Formats: sequence, structure tokens, C-alpha cells
Amino acid sequence: MSARLPLVLRRLGRLQPPGPPRRLRELCRASSGGGGGCGGGEGLLGQRRLRDTQAGSSRGPGSRAPPARDSIVREVIQNSKEVLSLLQGKNPAFKPVLAIIQAGDDNLMQEINQNLAEEAGLNITHICLPADSGEDEIIDEILKINEDTRVHGLALQISETSFSDKILNALKPEKDVDGVTDVNLGKLVRGDARECFVSPVARAVIELLEKSGVNLDGKKILVIGAHGSLEATLQCLFQRKGSMTMSSQWKTPQLQSKLHEADIVILGSPKPEEIPLSWIQPGTTVLNCSHDFLSGKLGCSSPGVHGTGPIAEDVSLLAAALRIQNMVSSRRRWFREQQYRRWRLHCLKLQPLSPVPSDIEISRAQTPKAVDILAKEIGLLADEIEIYGKSKAKVRLSLLERLKDQADGKYVLVAGITPTPLGEGKSTVTIGLVQALTAHLNINSFACLRQPSQGPTFGVKGGAAGGGYAQVIPMEEFNLHLTGDIHAITAANNLLAAAIDTRILHENTQTDKALYNRLVASVNGVREFSKIQLARLKKLGINKTDPSTLTEEEMRKFARLDIDPSTITWQRVMDTNDRFLRKITIGQGSTEKGYSRQAQFDIAVASEVMAVLALTDSLADMKERLDRMVVASDSNGQPVTTGDLGVTGALTVLMKDAIKPNLMQTLEGTPVFVHAGPFANIAHGNSSVLADKIALKLVGEEGYVVTEAGFGADIGMEKFFNIKCRASGLVPSVVVLVATVRALKMHGGGPSVTAGVPLKKEYTEENLQLVADGACNLEKQIQIAHLFGVPVVVALNVFKTDTRAEIDLVCELAKRAGAFNAVPCYHWSIGGKGSVDLAQAVREAASKKSRFQFLYDVQLPIVEKIRTIAQAVYGAEDIELSPEAQSKIDRYTEQGFGNLPICMAKTHLSLSHQPVKKGVPKDFILPISDVRASIGAGFIYPLVGT
Repeated sequence: MSARLPLVLRRLGRLQPPGPPRRLRELCRASSGGGGGCGGGEGLLGQRRLRDTQAGSSRGPGSRAPPARDSIVREVIQNSKEVLSLLQGKNPAFKPVLAIIQAGDDNLMQEINQNLAEEAGLNITHICLPADSGEDEIIDEILKINEDTRVHGLALQISETSFSDKILNALKPEKDVDGVTDVNLGKLVRGDARECFVSPVARAVIELLEKSGVNLDGKKILVIGAHGSLEATLQCLFQRKGSMTMSSQWKTPQLQSKLHEADIVILGSPKPEEIPLSWIQPGTTVLNCSHDFLSGKLGCSSPGVHGTGPIAEDVSLLAAALRIQNMVSSRRRWFREQQYRRWRLHCLKLQPLSPVPSDIEISRAQTPKAVDILAKEIGLLADEIEIYGKSKAKVRLSLLERLKDQADGKYVLVAGITPTPLGEGKSTVTIGLVQALTAHLNINSFACLRQPSQGPTFGVKGGAAGGGYAQVIPMEEFNLHLTGDIHAITAANNLLAAAIDTRILHENTQTDKALYNRLVASVNGVREFSKIQLARLKKLGINKTDPSTLTEEEMRKFARLDIDPSTITWQRVMDTNDRFLRKITIGQGSTEKGYSRQAQFDIAVASEVMAVLALTDSLADMKERLDRMVVASDSNGQPVTTGDLGVTGALTVLMKDAIKPNLMQTLEGTPVFVHAGPFANIAHGNSSVLADKIALKLVGEEGYVVTEAGFGADIGMEKFFNIKCRASGLVPSVVVLVATVRALKMHGGGPSVTAGVPLKKEYTEENLQLVADGACNLEKQIQIAHLFGVPVVVALNVFKTDTRAEIDLVCELAKRAGAFNAVPCYHWSIGGKGSVDLAQAVREAASKKSRFQFLYDVQLPIVEKIRTIAQAVYGAEDIELSPEAQSKIDRYTEQGFGNLPICMAKTHLSLSHQPVKKGVPKDFILPISDVRASIGAGFIYPLVGT
């Protein structure tokens, strides 16, 4: 059995063939006559070339001598080299790889392929199978190469009898550089030669004839002994040149008469001995393109076609060169496709009903596209997605490397005015905007949304998939488990929480030596430090790698973290609301030996692990951020980190899939990334940096990525600019500020709005005075956006109770306040069509040059950064720090964390710290009750008020 295993020579570098290397010029010289090969007087490639005097006598008057084939080969390879050089100028690391599956050990063919590839600048790898390999063995190798992203082209060099339909069509058409699959043949016949691979053997025949000066129009072509794809390709190419093509097998009874009639004879397989040479008329051009090229048997051309007969010009070397050219052409096509292009997106049609049904009814009435089809439409490769069911998939981060030279699209942020407790529809506006851009204006666009927590989903607020005819579908998938990212965060968070309490228990109950021996255990008699333990030793200033050499004091320092339980900030989490877990006592079991303490559960999305996920830009960066998360202080007041506990690797493993953005779609079939979901009042409230970066590459430089910031612009937008954009390096183009007549009436002095309670008549009847009085909040939020130098387009999310006079008034007041434009939106009732005006306004605003700037320098003291946000954004007169807040600021500054950005934890229902203060509160002091740090995520978060 082992003797039949393939000898796989997967060499992505250069192959070293037996004997001295032979470059292109030597191959061409050897193939044009004299020495080597099979059969007396044959060249390296078995060419049947007669002396010029013999050729002239056999061709008759006026016939042309065969072209200098080596010059054609040189021309093809030089052209390929130049094209590849241009491509590599744009991407220096790129070097295409051609794989050749070869049945049998033919070193000569390997050497020819290798030298041609080297001359052109390609890498080549040979997969050598035993000569008697069966169909299944060959297909197994084909399937491996199909899925190998390092390989860009695949050719088969096997015996003619092995070319079954099953083998040929196992090849991926996009890697089939010999043009033998049904897909490539079908495109050729249909006339799409530029979008497919054409057989290099058939192309070599046409090249040699045309370079010889032969006018093919009206010529009678006889193709003898050709089969399958070669026969079909030859017929197709000759017919397009105006030739009359006949096909025949060697045993056809009328062969002699057909040979007498033919102007050009193409030998598709070796000529049998019993067919006399005299049947071929003098002056007939004969070309040999038998399957010996594919099989590698290059020295076994047609017996009898030599001596005093016609020239049988062998096309094998030129065909090998044209195969290389096919490879380079396919890479040029690939590069062209990677550049900006408008997606050929099949958008889903909407049939809006009136009155508008419930969100769940609308979602279930629309059948989403298969997610793999959507992925292909937007330019994702098959190996860049991991499919979960039919309607969602994860996207691998390798895409960023592939598209690293692609220009980014325009970056649009959707924020809002200070909302009512009901929300003003930022998610709905986000979805409506991308539906308008892509489904109605044919512009590439991506929505990037946060994954909702199950706490609000099962509470009063409900889900976050948008609403009406501007939703992400299926909404059940979106709002519930999705692909399990929040569950992974919960597991990682609680693993760390368990590690903290377990470490305290062991340190309280064991000696230094026993603790050290458990941490650095002997495995199979070998005792060594792990990588993370070596990192801790380095942090402690212990420069030793042998566990047995540590002193007692060094062992104690290494083994004991001395965590002060009163300083633990890391809490356990879960993703549903359970108020009875807000304060708990842990450690009451007998096995915990009397160690107990007060603790609590938070909502899962409040975990710092979630904030890390949202701000990271790679797996390595996420691991570093997880490693430096501070969970407590030791008895000396120094920070204790995840890395100190030795669980960084475990947390990273739990998060290895969660780091990949989730691909879904809108009701109209446009793409959406759903990834990460930190709250905006207690964290930074934005979806992930990775989702935005990937989307910006996929849409291309003329496309748009629309992402949403939580709550009002004073919270979510400010954090988007000062924290997320600082971490990502991305520059926003436009802010879309969502407003509603309802919210403006509330800010103008309308009655309180309570979730679950019917709205008062002031909100359902026209009241222009309330709208005008409440416009101060809209004006303030526009001013906040202008602090960052970003133009604002106001999107008025229209409700059915809004009157035309109210709508016109809001748009007019917004423009007076400095908005670039203000547009009413009707996406909720009719889908993307209702936001086309908004989309056009966003395009116009995005065409202006961005003057983006941060609000503060992170090198400022913590107190000054807090004060800057309070005064410039919220409108506070000043801030007031509690003693605890001041103490924490001093501690974080001393620990070296003073240069982190600020993430204010504040109510979203007012610009101030008091939810009941609507409009634009004045002359208030902003109280800072406490200050905490998310060192892994990379920000300090002050707690405002209660």
C-alpha cells in the first residue's frame, strides 16, 4: 500500500532537477534540432524538423518555412514576465504558484516546466504519483490542490487513458490552466474566451500557423486522432478563424481522401504505422499536438513523418510556454477583480404592505439568499468564510492580508440626538441607508452593527435588527445566539473569574514550595517553564529559565500574586437579566475552606473581554490585550493581570472564533457584518474595528461602510471618535445624525415618555412649538460632531403620526444649525427606496475632504481629559471628583495608565448626569463618583453620578 502513496514534491520554492539546470535559451536551442531526446536525430522535445533543403522540396513553391519557434516561446515567456513584474510592483510579496500533478517519473518534463516557470518568475510545484495511479488517487490530489490557497493554477500530466470526465471536472475551473473542464470549454464556446482558460496546446497550434504567415480563412483543416477537450477547442478556434474543420480518427475509412483534401493536418495522437505517409499531400502543413504534451512523453512523435515527407511541427514547448502565460493572465484577471468594482449583487425584492406588519412577520416573509452566494457576490473567496447554517457565516481575517493594498471605501457613522427610552431608530436608519445605496443606487455598501445582548432582547427594548422594511434577516438568528460570540465571551470572562478565586484559595492554603511545585509541575520527569511563565519571570526581573535554579525568595515571588480581595474588579457575567445575581456571596461550599467574599454578576456584554474584541485588529493583538487586563491589585497596590494568572492562552483559545466577524444580510439582500456588542453607557458602544476594516476593503474606494454608535452622539459618537478611531486609525467621512419628531417634542417640554406606556397626545398630534423648542438638542449634537471636523447629515426618521409641517420644520432647523443636509427617511415603511434621498445626501457630503481631529491629546492628565469631555461635549460648567475617584486617578497615573483615552459611563437619556434634564442642560457640575480602568481594552472609564 505504501508503494502506491504519492511522492508529493510540494515545492513552493525552486525545484532542483537532476543534472545541470537548463535555462530557456538552452531548451529552445536543444528543441530546434540536434542531440538528445528519443529517436535518432530528434531534438529535446522530439520535434520532427527536417533540414531546410528537405523542407523546401516537400512544401513546393511559395510555401513558408516553419517559424523560429524558439523566438515565439521567448516572446510568450518575456510577455508573461513583464506582466507578472507589473503585478508584483503593486504587490511585491505576490508570486503565483503552478502545481502539476504528474503520473510517472519524467524528470525531463519537470525540468522543462521548471525552467519556463523560472524564466517567467513563477513558482512551480510537482506532485509526482506512481505511473499506475488510479482515478481516485489522482482526484484526491486534485481536491487537495483545489483547496490550497497558496496554489493558483493546476495542470495534469497523466496518460491519455486517465483523462476521464470525472478527473477533468474535479479541477476547480479557476485553477484549470489547461482549459479542460466543462466550465472553461463552455465559456470558450459561448464566446467568453477572455474570462476562461483556453487549451495551451490548441493555442500553440494557432500561434505557430499564424506566426508562419498562414491565412487560416477558408483553409481546410483536418484534425486526426484528437479527443475530448482538445478536439472541441481546436474546432472552436479554427471556426472563429474562418477555417473549415473536419475531425477524424485514424481508423476512419475515408481518411485517405480527407488527407488529400486538407491544407493543414493536426495530429491529435501518434500516427499508426499502417497509415502511409504518401496519403499526405506535398505542401501540406502538419502539426503534432498529441496528448504526449500532457502525459510528458515528449520523444514519441508520429512514426513516418520524417525523412522526405512533410514537416510535423511539434507544439509541445510552445504549449508549455502558453500554459505559463495562462497562469499569468489568470493572476492579472484576479488582481483586476480585487480592485474596486461594483458588485453584481442579486438584490431581494420588497413588496411593502400597508399597514406595515410586525417586524417578525416582515422578516419571515422574506427568504434570504444562501450566505455562500452573498459572500461570492461581494468578492469573498470560498476559503475565507465559515458557514453557520444557511444564512450566516464567519469571515476569516486572512482577507485583510489578501486585500491589504486595496483602497478603503468611505466611512459613515450613524449617531443620534439624545433619545427617548423607546430609541429613535439608528439601526433602522443604518439598514435603510445601505439598502438605498446598494439595492437602489447600485453602490457597494456594507452595514456594520453590534450583536444585541439577550438582556435587552428579552426585556422591554427588544431586539436590535432594525425594524419595518429595514431589517437584518433572519431576525431570530440575529437577536439570539448568532454564532455564539457572546457565549464565548461569557466562558472566557468566567474562566478568568474562577482563576482569580482559585488562586487566592491555593495561596491561602499552601506553602511556597507546594504552590511552586504545582505551578511548575514535572511532566514525564521533565520540569520547565511555559512561555507565559517565562514572561512573568521577566516581569519580576528574574532572568532564569531552569525551574530548579530559583532561590526560595524567587520561588515565593513567582508563585504568590498576593491578591487583595477588596480590590478585585473582575466580575462574573451572564447574558440574560437576573436581578438576584447583582449581589452574591461566593465560596460557601465546604471545599472552599471558609474562603468566601461578596461578588456580583454583570451582563455579558459589559465584560472587558467584549471591549477587547471590539477594539482588536488581529488575533495576536487580542492575545496581548487579554494578557494585560487588570483584574485586581496585590497587597502592595500593584496591578494583577490575566498574564500574571497564566490564563491568557486559555482565554485566547476560547475567543479564536469569536474574533471573526459574522456575515448576514438585509431584507433587500445587501451585506451586513454583525460583530461585538459593548454597551455605550458603560463601554464604548461600537461594533468591532475588524468588521469595519474588512468591510472597507470589500466595498472598494468608491463604496461605503455604514456603522452605528450607541445612544446619543454625546456618548456613542464621542467614544467612536476618541476611542475607536484612535485604536483603528480609520478616518470617518460623514456623520448621519438620526432625529425624530417624537424626541424633539420631548426635549421641547413634552410629557415624559415611558417604555410600554401609550404616548400622550402631544406626540401623536401636530405641535410645531414643541418641535421648535426641542431643536436645541439637535443643534447641540450637530455642534458636537463639528468639534471633530466631520460633516453632518441629519436623517429624520419619519413616523406615521408626523405631519408634513413638522417634517419640514425639523429639516429647516437642522440646516440652520449647520447640518450639511437634512432629509426625511421612509425606510421603515417602504425599505431602501425610502432612504434614497438620504443616500444621495451622504454621497455628496462624503465627497468633501475630511477635516477629522480628536477632541483631546491622550497625553493630557486624566482629570483634564475628563474635564474636556464634560465641558465641550456635555456642556457642563466643571467636574467634581469624589475622594474615591481622585484616589483611583492617582493610582492609575502612578501605574502608568494615565495616557489612555477616556470612556465616560453616563446616562444616555440626558446630556447631563440627570436623566430627567432634557433639551440642553446648563450650568451643571458633572459629578465623577468613581474611576475604573479597562487596561486590556485600552481606556479609563469614569462613572458619572449614580
